[in-house]
Amino acid sequence: MKKHKGFKVLFLCLLICTVFTFIGCRGGVAVSNTGVSMTETAADIKTSKFSMHFIDVGQGDATLIGCDGEWMLIDAGDNTKGTAVQLYLKKAGVSRLKYIIGTHPDADHIGGMDVIITKFDCENILLPDKKSDSKEYEELIDAINYRNYKISVPKVGEKFSLGSADFTVLGPISKAESNNNNSIVVKVKYKDTSFLLSGDAESEEEQEIADSGADLKSDVYHAGHHGSNTSSSNEWLKKISPEYVVISCGKGNTYGHPHREVLDEFKKIGAKVYRTDEQGSIVVSSDGLKLSWNVSPSDTWKSGYENADTKDVVKNKADTVPQRNMVEDKTTEPGNS
Repeated sequence: MKKHKGFKVLFLCLLICTVFTFIGCRGGVAVSNTGVSMTETAADIKTSKFSMHFIDVGQGDATLIGCDGEWMLIDAGDNTKGTAVQLYLKKAGVSRLKYIIGTHPDADHIGGMDVIITKFDCENILLPDKKSDSKEYEELIDAINYRNYKISVPKVGEKFSLGSADFTVLGPISKAESNNNNSIVVKVKYKDTSFLLSGDAESEEEQEIADSGADLKSDVYHAGHHGSNTSSSNEWLKKISPEYVVISCGKGNTYGHPHREVLDEFKKIGAKVYRTDEQGSIVVSSDGLKLSWNVSPSDTWKSGYENADTKDVVKNKADTVPQRNMVEDKTTEPGNS
């Protein structure tokens, strides 16, 4: 009997070790049946003073920010991801949103926002002064009207509070013809940590903001336009001088995001890169001094083209823009502005 009991104890120990090894190999990220990756550390995130979630919505953007029990959502993925984002918010403990920001009226940013507005109470809805005749934009406006909410167009320099954190609007400075260059750009600060999020702002809007004298220096940069070569220009990156870069893009996306030359620039400045196409949802929390991440940085440095099945990759307007001048500036050390 003692011999059999010993075997049972040994088997139980091996089973426990196997389970913990599996969890460790998963890197703390689980994939939900909604198609959006969910962090296994959601309970810990709820108790964190400040957290920022770059939700994996495939080829699109959705960023959830929480501080002291107040929440803000920037973008909500495309039309097929609204319910998945809703479930992610519920899992993170969100019951009410203080702010919803639609950076610009592209479908992969505002497509799922009508679901969020319908399902969650929200105090403030911020949109740029840029309309669209797309179905997704019309559905967004219908949802806003259904809830009797008002739209606010934020002004450059305007500051908003989120618990003990705050965010400042940096752009757009002027009204542009394209949706991308009308993106709402914000800098979020929590004590001594800072984060810059620029929607799909391209080099033209980046240049305007850089020329305005705005303080761009940030610890974390949410790469503009999913890591496209239309964004993250050299001067822009120098002024931000990020230690970390997060890229929101879809696995095997047909745009080739992130583009090779942009990854090379991130590597040159010594930034640690996180990618939703490779790692699922990325969560960073701050204690006001240090940043903690739910996964380790990506180490592949592969462009979207290299990650995609080549037969599925198509050329599009974003991919045919002239290559920017990537000449290295010898006067600046990598990672410093």
